[in-house]
Amino acid sequence: MTLEEIVAAIEAAPGCERAMKIFQDCEFGTSDDVQLGAAVEKTCEADFLIRLKPQQQQSYRRELKVCDGKYRNQSGTMYLSFTAFCRAEVAQRYSRRAQKATRE
Repeated sequence: MTLEEIVAAIEAAPGCERAMKIFQDCEFGTSDDVQLGAAVEKTCEADFLIRLKPQQQQSYRRELKVCDGKYRNQSGTMYLSFTAFCRAEVAQRYSRRAQKATRE
């Protein structure tokens, strides 16, 4: 599959968990993962972002910034991949919390 086809598959995924699974299965380990991770973030954010209170939104953005800074001083495209996975995992965690809250 091409990068564009993988992004399309992630965007068409029926939810955050499936989007993340596609990302994990199709990762490149390079800067191309930034696009895949962004697609996962977008898919996962659909589960929770509009329901977050302002303080929760700030916490979410802060966690994403931690990911952005984690490998900032490293060179090599694999660190961009690590950052993309970190951000996607944050979005996945928030999605899981939102899903759990709606079931309770």
